[in-house]
Amino acid sequence: MQAVIVILGWTAFAVVLARALQPAANSTAPQAAPFLGGGTPDMHAWQRFHFRPYSMSLLFIAFEMEMMFMYPWAVVFVSEGIKALAEMGMFLAILSVGILYGWREGIFRWQ
Repeated sequence: MQAVIVILGWTAFAVVLARALQPAANSTAPQAAPFLGGGTPDMHAWQRFHFRPYSMSLLFIAFEMEMMFMYPWAVVFVSEGIKALAEMGMFLAILSVGILYGWREGIFRWQ
């Protein structure tokens, strides 16, 4: 309980100190404008935009994960046999579904 009181005390101290040190909020409109940070924005910051390399990077990650899984699998395949082969088949089937989805979405077409 003593730790909670200490934490609340430090939090209250930080809030009071921040309020005491903050500048007055009576600035005019030209003073509140951005300085050397560009002009006024043309669009809202939350406006959606299309990031074209996103889908290709997801495909790259899928292939990278495949390689990271296949290297240790090659070592385990010697001792496990057909069970390891079935697991790799399922993994590649799931990966193939992702690749087919990407193909359908057109990520292999360069524009």
